[in-house]
Amino acid sequence: MSTPPAPPTRAVHPSAHRVAILVYDGVTLLDVAGPAEVFKEANRFGADYQIVLLSPTGADVTSNLGVRLSVDDAVSAEPVFDTLLVSGSDLYPRAHVPDDLADAVRVPAAGAGRVASICTGAFVLAAAGLLDGKRATTHWKVAHELATRYPTCRVEPDAIYVRDGTTYTSAGVTAGIDLALALVEEDHGPDLARDVARALVVYMQRAGGQSQFSAPLQGPPPRSPALRRITDLVTANPRGDHSLGELAKHLNVSTRQLTRLFHDELSTTPARYVENIRFDLARALLDQGHTASQAAAVAGFPSYESMRRVFSRKLSISPAAYQRRFSTARRTSASQ
Repeated sequence: MSTPPAPPTRAVHPSAHRVAILVYDGVTLLDVAGPAEVFKEANRFGADYQIVLLSPTGADVTSNLGVRLSVDDAVSAEPVFDTLLVSGSDLYPRAHVPDDLADAVRVPAAGAGRVASICTGAFVLAAAGLLDGKRATTHWKVAHELATRYPTCRVEPDAIYVRDGTTYTSAGVTAGIDLALALVEEDHGPDLARDVARALVVYMQRAGGQSQFSAPLQGPPPRSPALRRITDLVTANPRGDHSLGELAKHLNVSTRQLTRLFHDELSTTPARYVENIRFDLARALLDQGHTASQAAAVAGFPSYESMRRVFSRKLSISPAAYQRRFSTARRTSASQ
């Protein structure tokens, strides 16, 4: 399919943003290509990202699919990168990260403006000591292993991506695209990030079970950094205690002031925002085959009945009926 013509571009960022992606033998190809495509597409809309591939020695590497990746340079302390991305691999949840690979991360990370991992790349960051005492996530299948192997890292298995200071981690391979979009939004604002998401047809390419990935892009994010901290908190951990009083405590503001912030910036209430995030996650879990009771518990609903009421209000059907309809549609489309 041909690439659609670029729309009129916005003003280019004053200086190029240097992005380094660390690769190595066995690296998951989509962990490299997905985020790189986001940054490349952002350049069509006025961003100025310069992407380079680094390997520990500067030698070309072979991906998990057997595709050889041509590397731009070896890891070194120079030049300093604005963003360092560490791609994942199926190798290192099953084995310990080699010392030379962990060392290769520490060098550019020391000077990078921000450091991020894609999927199981979190194991590489952790082996380098970069997740000590920090919140992080990785693919749900190996989240327990990450927490066990690196007990000082506070693993959040339900999060799509997690930011802790200037360190970012993301869940499964496609979540690397979500993380890259979030980084673009951080650099250039929500309008450009949504342009990139639309150009990449992110929503249409994903199965219904991935609907929670795009939830933060469904509407304009908060302009206020304070309110953004709250929405990030809820998105990262929908099961948490997100009562109005607890959320207000996080910002050290009154419940009235927090309610006003949500109304002014998001045209909703804190309770409704939390409910929407939980609804998106529950729907995705149902799409993936979880039972309604499991979906309610994981998504943070107090009970199945409370989740059923939300589904009835939003979709006019019960969770069980929703799951049956999705499954039937999936079987029909597969047979065509």
